[in-house]
Amino acid sequence: MKTYKKIYKILQKANGFVSGQDLAEQLEVSRTAIWKSMKTLESKGLVIESIKNRGYRLALGDLLLPEEISQDTGLKVYFNETSASTQLDAKEGIELGHASPALYLAPNQKTARGRFARPFFSPESGGIYMSLHLQPNLPHDQTPAYTLMVASSIIKAISRLTGIDCQIKWVNDIYLGHKKLAGILTEAISSIETGLITDVIIGVGLNFLVPEFPRDLRDKATSLFTSQTPITRNQLISEIWNIFLKTPERDLIKVYKEKSLVLDKRVTFVENKLSYAGLATDITDSGQLVVQLDDGQEKCLNSGEISLSSWES
Repeated sequence: MKTYKKIYKILQKANGFVSGQDLAEQLEVSRTAIWKSMKTLESKGLVIESIKNRGYRLALGDLLLPEEISQDTGLKVYFNETSASTQLDAKEGIELGHASPALYLAPNQKTARGRFARPFFSPESGGIYMSLHLQPNLPHDQTPAYTLMVASSIIKAISRLTGIDCQIKWVNDIYLGHKKLAGILTEAISSIETGLITDVIIGVGLNFLVPEFPRDLRDKATSLFTSQTPITRNQLISEIWNIFLKTPERDLIKVYKEKSLVLDKRVTFVENKLSYAGLATDITDSGQLVVQLDDGQEKCLNSGEISLSSWES
């Protein structure tokens, strides 16, 4: 393990300041190496407080530790510090023959894209950006509702570790209050020969510790934390995937429905250039949204975007 990672773990566990001399003796390195490691940690978004004759203290932020996540989840974790997109990293991993399940992780993304290839805000530090590669090798109609399952896993993980209650806006957005906290992008690769879904890549972008957003996003996006956090990103990432991997699909679908922002709410949507409005009455186990239209008809939406007519409970 690199020196800066060892220093991070020491500072993370310390109750107060740790002197540079103590760190140097503990790690058997020079004071210059300690200073360089502090600069490395700061370059990765951590705020290190330094006071003469007292030493160093971790004031804000954390460090992503793929080896720790791998140990906690049993997943092979590929960490790319200069990732354009973890979805692209996963696709490259498939081409290279990486075994699944595998998790592709990055501290930020240079060309992050969401649904419909839309760009989304990815700060230099404080976010969670990851993609899980699976190989279901199943017919489309037998493939699990991965987007719903991951959404529920995120909700449950946040609640378990922090007590914070989030909700899900169909089909792939996690909300805290009236603002978006996280998004999910699921992509599938199928075989023309067999008709089976051979590979699935589930991407997650989550604002963990983002104190400030661009002006045009301040009314739309939010962060799980805006100051020092009671947990690390490593803990949350591990909890999300442990829940996803170990919880039966039916239980996660149940959580999805319980935490839905849209069920029993009036929604509007556009289909084939026509606008519709009605009451969202159900979410099927495969992820379809059932809407009772104002004219009495019932529509089942497989994908697309909806707008909530009201945020009232």
